[in-house]
Amino acid sequence: MPVIPSSLNTPWPARRRLVRAMVAAPAALLAGCATATPTPAGPADGADPAQRLQAALASQPLVLLGEVHDNPEQHRLRAQALGRLLADGARPALLMEQFDRERQSAIDAAMASAGAQPDAVIDAGWPQGRTGWDWTFYRPFIALALQYRLPLVAANVSRTDTRRIVAQGLEAAGFDAAVPADIAQAQADAIVASHCGQVDASLARQLMRAQVARDQFMARQLVAHAAPGAVLLAGNGHVRRDIGVPRWLPAAWQGRSVAIGLLEAGEAPGAAFDLALFTPAAPRGDPCEGMARIPARPAPGTAR
Repeated sequence: MPVIPSSLNTPWPARRRLVRAMVAAPAALLAGCATATPTPAGPADGADPAQRLQAALASQPLVLLGEVHDNPEQHRLRAQALGRLLADGARPALLMEQFDRERQSAIDAAMASAGAQPDAVIDAGWPQGRTGWDWTFYRPFIALALQYRLPLVAANVSRTDTRRIVAQGLEAAGFDAAVPADIAQAQADAIVASHCGQVDASLARQLMRAQVARDQFMARQLVAHAAPGAVLLAGNGHVRRDIGVPRWLPAAWQGRSVAIGLLEAGEAPGAAFDLALFTPAAPRGDPCEGMARIPARPAPGTAR
């Protein structure tokens, strides 16, 4: 079975490289795919980003709210806008990429416990311990879900499932294997870019299936929880209207959704989002430093 690079197994910070690469995917790959015109909002446009974000959150029943996973300013803006929306009376389901679908019953039990606290919900939904994600960024959202009694929905596909999907195909885990060519190509190119060229094209095509599975599952969860409205918290790569979750929404729901990208200064949204908001880049080192070539198969004699 192919080796799955760590950036598809470890959510933070390695997967951030995939998100950034997907946002920067060549425009030629995306031509003719977008169904909405982005509305960029730069730092100097005079608008209050939190107010613009709150208005966008209230604009459609399905909200896809992007992020660069390790950018604290983006998380602050999102939590502020969501808090304002809830204070105004909205009660959407809150879908989180940070939780795998197998943990839903444990999350439900933790949310229903008397005096439940965000840390208890995190422990129930992420039994691996406080690794992988920086939970200081996500605790405020869980606190809002508890305060306003929102359904908290696990929106990710587990590592176990993605391994099976990479090895056996999307249909092995009940997903749609008919991936449009533009999505497949753009996702594979993003994987190569996010791994600094250390993944070859054939392996990238296999790994693309895992990203598509996540997008399909998130789309299903959005529709399943659409009645009260639903807000998905996920990386910018997932919420792209041209190649991400919105492409997998039923036609009737595509026009009732809004894709919001939270980008860093200097990133070009292209036609990927209905609304693009920008923050300064978070400080970080060179993501390519020390990255080794990722083989398509384990070395002979190793466990498969």
